[in-house]
Amino acid sequence: MSAKKLLTCGFVLSICAAAAPIMAQAPGDRPSPPAKADCRFADGKAIHVDYSSPRMRGRKIFGDLVPYGSEWRTGANEATTFVINTDVTIGGKAVPAGSYTLFTLPKADSWQLIISKQTGEWGIPYPGASSDFDRYPMKLSKLNSPLENMTIAFDAAGAVCTLNVEWETTKASIAITEKK
Repeated sequence: MSAKKLLTCGFVLSICAAAAPIMAQAPGDRPSPPAKADCRFADGKAIHVDYSSPRMRGRKIFGDLVPYGSEWRTGANEATTFVINTDVTIGGKAVPAGSYTLFTLPKADSWQLIISKQTGEWGIPYPGASSDFDRYPMKLSKLNSPLENMTIAFDAAGAVCTLNVEWETTKASIAITEKK
């Protein structure tokens, strides 16, 4: 075997050895553990989101770790999934039942929710605007105190499920209604 092949094999093996402890971690031991959020409409139809919840760990998040003006996977690790088993309306626009991937576009003074038609990918890189189903403006507000764990949650009220993305001192929200 040539020296070049030996070096290449050694390099690949060292990467695999370094990655093995990370890959072997139980989901609860991961630095950004898996999480989920669900919301049910009055008729039992639902929205389900699977994501990984990163931690601040002393870092500046928005405008630094998560740059302003760049599409963000809205979580960590695998892509954040958005599954709806009923047609909904978001930002006045119809979204058919199906499986999607969520991204957001955070800016200092505004956010957009991005629903991507591409599914099954790792969280990065963002697949591009050509894969967008659509983009929706989100309501932006400040949290009273810093939130260590990035959280996606829903507030349910009648026919409306409000999606909330919260982390650091930022809360971005958008109402989702079941289309009748």
